[in-house]
Formats: sequence, structure tokens, C-alpha cells
Amino acid sequence: MNNKTILITGGTGSWGRELVARLLEREPKEIRIFSRNEALQVEMKQEFDHHPKLTFIIGDIRDQDEIMQACQNVDYVYHLAALKHVPICEQQPDSAMKTNVIGTGYVIQAAIKNEVDKVIYVSTDKASHPSSTYGMTKAIGEKLIVHANLREGNTKFVCVRSGNVLGSAGSVVPIFKQRIEQGLDINLTDAGMTRFFLTIEDAITLLLKATEESRGGEVYVTKMPACNIKDLAEVLIQELSTTNIKINEAGARPGESLSESLISEFESNTSFNMDDQYYVILPPFPIEGLQEAYATSMPVDFQSYQSDQSLQSKSEIRTMLQQGGFLA
Repeated sequence: MNNKTILITGGTGSWGRELVARLLEREPKEIRIFSRNEALQVEMKQEFDHHPKLTFIIGDIRDQDEIMQACQNVDYVYHLAALKHVPICEQQPDSAMKTNVIGTGYVIQAAIKNEVDKVIYVSTDKASHPSSTYGMTKAIGEKLIVHANLREGNTKFVCVRSGNVLGSAGSVVPIFKQRIEQGLDINLTDAGMTRFFLTIEDAITLLLKATEESRGGEVYVTKMPACNIKDLAEVLIQELSTTNIKINEAGARPGESLSESLISEFESNTSFNMDDQYYVILPPFPIEGLQEAYATSMPVDFQSYQSDQSLQSKSEIRTMLQQGGFLA
């Protein structure tokens, strides 16, 4: 990244802030933060003490001209911008489609037109076996990104598929913590719900690994722990509560699944175990040089990678929360 120009769409979120901090260590020429939220941009400017290498651009990936202009003279694009909250995407599927699918298409076109070296797209476990509008739109986004490697030009496109990042905006850990601190009961959608989790540091490490090692066309998946959400809530209550906090079960929301999948049964046929940290999923169609590059890699030994297959104990959940900085 030394002396490179980098564009981050949706860069004012928790992923973007951690990514910017890590990229600045690598002495880039410029980092452009492209997002719609003016207030978050002002806040982020102050957080990074108006760093001279940061350029903030108000823009929307749904506006083709804006993203085309933002990609001028850019070497790398990290595509983080998305509508990601499941209930909102269920209520407004047209908006989810415009941002997560059409907007991603505009990012691809802008990257190719401006001869960007590589685009790294952040996806979700909900794209593997989608049951929600959000998952479906992100799955289509993945397809667009992978297939973009077949288009004319030298730009490489790669996906990173993540589970839930501990502490990201709107995620369960900060919501549960806030309710516990206020002495309020915790509401669960279903006591049997399981989810994958990873720290923001591990998420950004995966992004950087995909940047450095990918050839174009892969979907990178971190090996990450999973847990029962009720167990997670009980650990937080045990560690943080000074009053009697109850857990209420409200039932799953529209589009919400009980478990998540990072690698589906179909994808396992073209998935490889790279090391003790991550898997790589290859597309079911050939991309020049890609399949050959992984010809000696070890295929995965499972049919699917599900969040309900190997759950953490409460002790392991406690350790995960401590490592993430959510428990003393």
C-alpha cells in the first residue's frame, strides 16, 4: 500500500475506521472515505486528527457519476457500503436492491473504467444460503464481483465473507450491554439462534490478506467461532448486571434465520482449506489462472460450514468478549 491511493466506500462505519487506522501504518499516498453521512465524516475527521492523507467525499454508490469520479486515479477499492440491517431491507427491498446490487454494479464499472488494480468487496454469512432480502442482495453482489473478473481490463475483484463483527453498529453485544447497564430486560428473537462472531481486528486482517494474496475471483472466509445468542446474553448478564435481568423471547423477525452459513453445501465442492485461519471458495466457472493456482490446495472436508455445528461454551464466549474489549 506504500504510496497507493485507496478508496473506501461506506468508510465511516466500524470496519472503515479500523481499516483506515491499519492502512495508515502502510504509508499510502491518499485514503478517500466515500459515504453519505456528513455527521459521521466530521466525527471521523476529528477522530483521526484531520490526518493529511485522508480525503472525505460525500457521495452515494447509487449515483454512477459520483462513484466514477471518486475512483479516478485510485489503486485499490474497499467496497464496504451497503444497507445491512435485515428488518430494514425486508421493509424496503427496493432500497436494498439499489444499494447492494445496483450500487455494487456501479462500483465495478467505475473500477474498470478507471483501471483500478483491485476491488475488495465485503460480504456476509447471510449471502451463503440467503433467507432474507439483505442476504439475497449481498449474494447477488458477490456474483457480480466474482463475475467481473471475466470482463475486459486488468482490474481484479475479490470477496471477503464475514460473520458478525463484535461491537459493530446495531449488533447484539452493544445493544445487550446498553440494556443491562440500564437495568432493562434483554429481548431475544429465538433462544435457539446461533451466529458466527469475530473481532474487528480479525475482520480487517482478513481484508488485508485478501488484498495481498488474492488472484481475482475468490471468496475468502475466516475460520471463526460461533455461539448461541442466549448463551452470549447470559454471559453478559452474569458479568455486567447488578440487578435481576430477564431474557424474553419474541420470535424470529421477518427474513431472520436461526443459524448462519459461511460455506454452503454447493460451495463446499469448490472450497479449499488454506491454513489455520481461512478458507477460499472458488467460482464454479473457470477464471484464467485461478483454478490452477489452487490445484495443490487441500479441499475442505465438510459439506457445509454452519454456525450451529460447533458452538462455544460460555467460558469461551467470555474469553471472546474479553479479547474484543467488551468485558474487563
